[in-house]
Amino acid sequence: MRHFRIAHRLGWRLRIVAPRLARDPERCYILEILLRKHPAVEDVKLVADIGSLTVRYDPQRMPEAALLALLDKVVGQLLAAPPAPPPAAAPVDGPVAECSLAVEGMTCASCALLIEMKLRRDPRVRSAAVNFAASTVSVLGAIDRDGVTDMIRRLGYEARPMDTLAQRRLLVEREKQRIAEAKKRFMQSALLTAPVMISGMLMHRSPALRVMEFALSTAILFGSSNSIFRKAWALARQREANMDTLIAIGAGAAWAYSLPGVLKMHHHVYFESAAGICTFVLLGRYLEERAKGKAGEAIRKLIELQPETALRLAADGSERDVPIDEVVVGDRLRVRAGDRVPTDGRVLEGASSVDEAMLTGESLPVAKRPGDPVTGGCVNGNGSFVMTVTAVGGDTVLSGIVKLVDHAQGSKLPVQKLADRISARFVPAVGGVAAATFAGWALAGAPLSAALAHSVAVLLIACPCALGLATPTAIMVGTGQAAKRGIYIRNGEALETAARLGTVVFDKTGTITEGRPAVTDHRILPLFAEARIADLVDAAEAGSEHFLARALAEWCRPRRQRTLATDEFVAHPGRGVSARVDGCDLLVGNAALLSANGVADGIFAADAGQFAEQGKTPVFVAVDGQIAAVFAIADRPRDGAADAIATLHRLGLQTVMATGDVEAVARHVAQLVGIDRVIARATPADKLAVIRELQAAGQKVGMIGDGINDAPALAAADVGFAIGGGADIAVESADVTLVGGDIARVAAGIDLSRRTMGIIRQNLFWALGYNVVAIPFAAAGRLNPMIAAAAMALSSVSVVTNSLRLQRD
Repeated sequence: MRHFRIAHRLGWRLRIVAPRLARDPERCYILEILLRKHPAVEDVKLVADIGSLTVRYDPQRMPEAALLALLDKVVGQLLAAPPAPPPAAAPVDGPVAECSLAVEGMTCASCALLIEMKLRRDPRVRSAAVNFAASTVSVLGAIDRDGVTDMIRRLGYEARPMDTLAQRRLLVEREKQRIAEAKKRFMQSALLTAPVMISGMLMHRSPALRVMEFALSTAILFGSSNSIFRKAWALARQREANMDTLIAIGAGAAWAYSLPGVLKMHHHVYFESAAGICTFVLLGRYLEERAKGKAGEAIRKLIELQPETALRLAADGSERDVPIDEVVVGDRLRVRAGDRVPTDGRVLEGASSVDEAMLTGESLPVAKRPGDPVTGGCVNGNGSFVMTVTAVGGDTVLSGIVKLVDHAQGSKLPVQKLADRISARFVPAVGGVAAATFAGWALAGAPLSAALAHSVAVLLIACPCALGLATPTAIMVGTGQAAKRGIYIRNGEALETAARLGTVVFDKTGTITEGRPAVTDHRILPLFAEARIADLVDAAEAGSEHFLARALAEWCRPRRQRTLATDEFVAHPGRGVSARVDGCDLLVGNAALLSANGVADGIFAADAGQFAEQGKTPVFVAVDGQIAAVFAIADRPRDGAADAIATLHRLGLQTVMATGDVEAVARHVAQLVGIDRVIARATPADKLAVIRELQAAGQKVGMIGDGINDAPALAAADVGFAIGGGADIAVESADVTLVGGDIARVAAGIDLSRRTMGIIRQNLFWALGYNVVAIPFAAAGRLNPMIAAAAMALSSVSVVTNSLRLQRD
């Protein structure tokens, strides 16, 4: 017996699911390591939460049978034996788990790199990723949350939990407080700096002025700017350094060099430089915090969808408002008219309509009755109901959506790796350049004060913050804007790849079309009233589950006048039904059913032929042996499908439809929506072959589908777009999930990814160009320390502000 089941065969990829490995990161990690060591395995994609593993391999070097045998052996061994770390890893004790925390106190990209490197050095940590723009850290390893928090705190930063939406709401409040505090510190520093600057312009002409400069600059450095020096000192004790270290050295050196000048008028002083440096740095950090807050607006709006309290019903029927974190699974909650649903659950009593636009994108409310599911964050209509709680905290759909957006915003694009490598080496390199600048000017005979000023300018101008913010801020804003439009991007790589797509392959049923056959045309003899035909057909089809019968029933429902009883009902498989309704003998079916009962299709034969040519199914109705009506039933294109395809064409993309439907139907639908190329009667293997053929021709291919039969092609495509809805969002395995079935979001997503990548390239060009130009100018003595500090602050703000342009629709 196999220890797993095969989810999808993809030719050169194979996806398996081992339920017993689900949520066991340690065993999954070992499985991935062992498989990657095999020379025939090219790539392994692991989703530990659901025990899913997709293996890309070379079928020439390892046939599928050999791969299955290897997987069976390795998975079986892992399940049979207690988990052990892979041989290449340092020995660790305890189970491997993943935790995500918010980090407070990071002031530049070098802070994030420092925390990341420090965590990775710990033998208990398997992987660590810190996102400066999002202020988050994700750690996988045999280390608990308290251990991670302690390591971060020793570096001078604070780590806080962010598992539930209530905790995230507290973080949002703290973010607002941080922005207010940053503004307060800057304003205090600016007010104290103004007299020092004026005194400097007066050339420090009296001892009284110098004493005033000393007092005010001291208050600025060790009062308003004390966080910079505290952090630099904490890092020094850990034998580490970051941008705070450079600022503390630069401003501190200018202040310390000036101390003898308080008493000696011939000694030059730089109190105004020290004060100005700190003030400009504080201004930059205030503006940066405010801009980063705007970049995280999408997450904040999602978090605010969950109410802070819930109305809980006690066993005696009394009601009490309780904090949402106190609600547990099984609780009964009352949801009043106009309230937001507090968490996920099912309706127990009452009825209402609920606005689920945040999940489905549909503007019309959805009726809810006992037994129906409700989702936390959705808005209740005019009714009131009692619900039982089925999920709380991090297990809710809304929390899953927030985590999905979090994951996308925290992911690193390939284009960011170069920036990270440069930033990691920047601080020590800048320290070396500053030392060389001081030594060079001193050896050239320049005054010691001038050599110091030039070296301080180098320390301040070369901040790597702009470089570190270039990519993550654009990703944050881009993925946030996508989420607002119902486009949920699973990872940053999909955002980057989508910008380079050249061809988009569509499934038809449920993707281009609604996936719900309906009556598109009908012809009725004048002898019969429409309401009479509706009454008869509705009665005849009332008990049938056939999709054609359901389509007819939907057409009849608003047109019928009476509910009639049915006698002598007979189903004729492949042909239709016959019944006696209200004293009439009724036939509802195809031409073969009519012919078998001696009824000629006569006047409607031409209409039926025309319907068939358009890919529609003709259904005849005969009453008492006489033809009465003909209906055309088809799966209609989604509203806006043609506009979506036209938009893709304007973006320069080619479109292909690959469907299992017949040629006539496929071509008719493709003609209606404007798709270029049609592949009919396509099996899942055929769809996969289409993807591979296009990729072999050098195309980047996107695949859009909604069914299980689309899964192989979705996995093989460079970017897979899944038509999702409601609760599927958080667990969808595709790269991108489009909520509510609106394929216009595909074009919007591709356009947004292109604009995001354009912003990233602009940010990287500015950040790298700024440092390349600024450092030589500072070393050459062309920048004084205050201007250097101002330029450093504005470089980061400019990058974040440029990323915020993505918020313009």
